[in-house]
Amino acid sequence: MIRFSFHRRDWVVLGACTALLAVLAVLIDPRRPPTFDEAVLHWLGEHLRGPIGDGLLTVYRLSGVHFTAFLVLAAVIYVVMRRWWLDLRLLVLATGGILVIVDLMLKPLFDRARPPEKLLLVDGRSFPSGHAAGAVAFYGSMVLILAAHHPHLRRPLAIGAGLWVLLVWLSTLYARAHWPTDLLAGGGVGLAWLVVCIATWRQPPSLPPSS
Repeated sequence: MIRFSFHRRDWVVLGACTALLAVLAVLIDPRRPPTFDEAVLHWLGEHLRGPIGDGLLTVYRLSGVHFTAFLVLAAVIYVVMRRWWLDLRLLVLATGGILVIVDLMLKPLFDRARPPEKLLLVDGRSFPSGHAAGAVAFYGSMVLILAAHHPHLRRPLAIGAGLWVLLVWLSTLYARAHWPTDLLAGGGVGLAWLVVCIATWRQPPSLPPSS
C-alpha cells in the first residue's frame, strides 16, 4: 500500500500551484490568447533570430517526445539495475502520471489551440503544456533520486536540471509550439504532481515504540 508523507511546505506548494492553474484557467480564452501571450511570442521572434533561434529549435527537437521517451527508458533501466525499487516507483509515478493528467484530462478539458505560424510541425491541444509539465516531473524526480544516493552532487544536479528546463521552455516559446501561459500552467501542474509523488517516496517518520 502506498503511503503519503506530506510536509507543511508541500501543502503550500500544492496550494500555490492550484491557485496558479485556477487563475490561468479563468484568464485564457480558447478562441483568443491574452495580450501577454502574443507580446512575448512576438518579442522572442523578433530578437532571437539567426544562430540563437536555430539553436533553440535544435533544443526543442532534442527535448521532444521521442528523445524524452528514450531518456525515461534509460533512467528506468538504470534504476532497475541499481535495484532502487522505491526510486523506480517515484520515477514511474512522476512520468507516467503526468502524461495521464495533462494529455488525457486537462488538455481535452480546456481544448486550447496552439499559436499560429509555428516554426516546427506540432499538433494537439495547447493548454497546459505537456512539454513543461513533463520536464518538471521527469528532471525533478531524477535530481531527487540521484541526489539521494550522491548527496555531493545535489547542487550541480539541481542547477543543471533547472537551466536545461528553462532552456527547453524558451525553445518551446521560440518555436511557437505553446503560449507562455501554457508553460506556466504546465510547470505548475508538473510541480504539483511531483510534490505528490515525492510524498509517496519520502519515508514517513518512525513512530516511537509503545511503552
